[in-house]
Amino acid sequence: MIHAHKATNQAQFLLRRKLTVDGMIDSQWEDLIQELNHHPCVDFAERKSKNRLIATFDATHWSTDALIELVGANGGHLEGGWWERQKLARYRFGDENIRANANLDPFCCSKIPPMKK
Repeated sequence: MIHAHKATNQAQFLLRRKLTVDGMIDSQWEDLIQELNHHPCVDFAERKSKNRLIATFDATHWSTDALIELVGANGGHLEGGWWERQKLARYRFGDENIRANANLDPFCCSKIPPMKK
């Protein structure tokens, strides 16, 4: 499915996170998806299969930890297996890298060097 990005989000800093969420009923899922889709930093969120959350958000303003907190506030919790912990560690590392790189000025090697007077 093709989805247009929100105008407030920077496409180069969008991250897609896939989380397995347990402990939520259908009405809680609907509330969570609606809340995520109305959040200014979240580009798109959807529920796949039975308990799979897929969210795309702007990593310069939001993080995976904020997404997990929102899931917990809506009555869910993440699956606690080894693979899920590995994914979360990788997601957090990627969040930190993007947040740090967003503050850097772009460098271009084809710029003309400054002229000496």
